[in-house]
Amino acid sequence: MSGKDHFLVTGRISRDFRRNSDDNSGWGTNLMLLPESQNLSFLTIERNPTSHNEFAIPYPTYFHPSSASEITHWQDKIKLTNRTNLFSFAGAQRPSRTQNGLVRTQVIQQCKTSSKTCRFLDCDVKANGCDDPISLMKLFESSVFCLQPPGDSLTRRSIFDSILAGCIPVFFNQGSAYKQYEWHLPKNNSEYSVYIPVKELRTGGKNKIEEVLRGIPNERVIGMRENVIRLIPKIVYTKPNRNKPGDEILEDAFDVAVKGVVKRIEGIRRNKYKTEEQIVYN
Repeated sequence: MSGKDHFLVTGRISRDFRRNSDDNSGWGTNLMLLPESQNLSFLTIERNPTSHNEFAIPYPTYFHPSSASEITHWQDKIKLTNRTNLFSFAGAQRPSRTQNGLVRTQVIQQCKTSSKTCRFLDCDVKANGCDDPISLMKLFESSVFCLQPPGDSLTRRSIFDSILAGCIPVFFNQGSAYKQYEWHLPKNNSEYSVYIPVKELRTGGKNKIEEVLRGIPNERVIGMRENVIRLIPKIVYTKPNRNKPGDEILEDAFDVAVKGVVKRIEGIRRNKYKTEEQIVYN
């Protein structure tokens, strides 16, 4: 199989392993560009959408229910949460000279403009407690929608923290989730999220986000939230050495990722054998 039945898990985004320069003083490494790496499967928290052998897996969330019973209890709890904010955003400004920075600036401005319906947790202010899991989860648990603009890169850990809180994610770039987490998130993106293209964000007026979110029928919002809460087992990493009852059917993020890798390897192996058979019989 020449390494095609091996996989490697990285703890950083793909970009950090794709340095084009041989200059060791540059950022990151060229691990993913090495000829020896081309047959490996890489599991990474953010993949390069053009890569054939990278597969995105969820960021580790702020906390992780450790068993099936804890996850079920947590799901039941957040179904009943009182969500007083229509939408919220937790994050800091990014340089406006970049595309991602411009999008984030727009998101922050619109959240501030919609102050009665949006709560902004400014992570540039240390006292706001963005590094405190309790503060952040309380914000997400009290929000119907959670805004997820790109930051330093297309993806954010906050995507998965918000799902864990039962908050419907709102994306502004398809590369933030739809082209990333194909094993862990539904193919039908509208089942669990809202997508507002950047062009609409810029040209739709200063309250575009609020207008879009207010325009979603309540019945659909309820259905989306139920789908988000249903996703929770697949996006958290439970306790690895937990006592797993024989009848437990829960699959966590690790199980889903390994199943995806195994399925890929089996597909490669089948294609290899078919090719060899064709050569023999021809």
